[in-house]
Amino acid sequence: MSPGGSTADGPGEGARERVVMAEVGAPHGVRGAVRLNVFAEDPLALRRYNPFTDDAGRTVKIRSLKPIGKGLVAEIEGVDTRDAAEALRGTRLSVPRSRLPRPDEDEFYYVDLVGLEARLVTGEVLGRVRGVADHGAGDVLEVDASPALLVPFTRAVVPTVDVASGFLVIDPPPGLLEPGEPGPGEAEPEEAEPHDEADGGAGGAAG
Repeated sequence: MSPGGSTADGPGEGARERVVMAEVGAPHGVRGAVRLNVFAEDPLALRRYNPFTDDAGRTVKIRSLKPIGKGLVAEIEGVDTRDAAEALRGTRLSVPRSRLPRPDEDEFYYVDLVGLEARLVTGEVLGRVRGVADHGAGDVLEVDASPALLVPFTRAVVPTVDVASGFLVIDPPPGLLEPGEPGPGEAEPEEAEPHDEADGGAGGAAG
């Protein structure tokens, strides 16, 4: 449901006018290469959006991109040492919204989702969307409810997204709103097998 692009900012106008395409991670090697966390649908197409700007408005240009395992490694112009690469860790690379294609009717940039009010189908307000994450099983909305919620961003669970009106609707599957229930991707806790107090919990039987 989302072509990518992210932001950690709130829903202010400045944040809406730029889309974060990637974030610099750890250094890779000793010659200035860095790992990238890419929010674009096609990570290898990132270079077509050169140059980028960071949060301070400085220009950042990617020189090369290549996949390494499940990740992506980039060389950035002017960054030639591991120390220089380390200094960029956490830097967000953004582009003006005007340089991106208009999303399809049922697609949304992450930046448009952050800050939306999250409502149940009954109209009850749960909180606001704090962020969007992808842990490998699809996009998940982080909602600042009490307690915090991780909501699968699928059409079945989020049937309505009204960016213009500032809200989305959640139709929670069973267990999503139950306290103590595991979130998406979390394992159910194993139940301890009952044991006799007299045996101290040790297995086996006296013969």
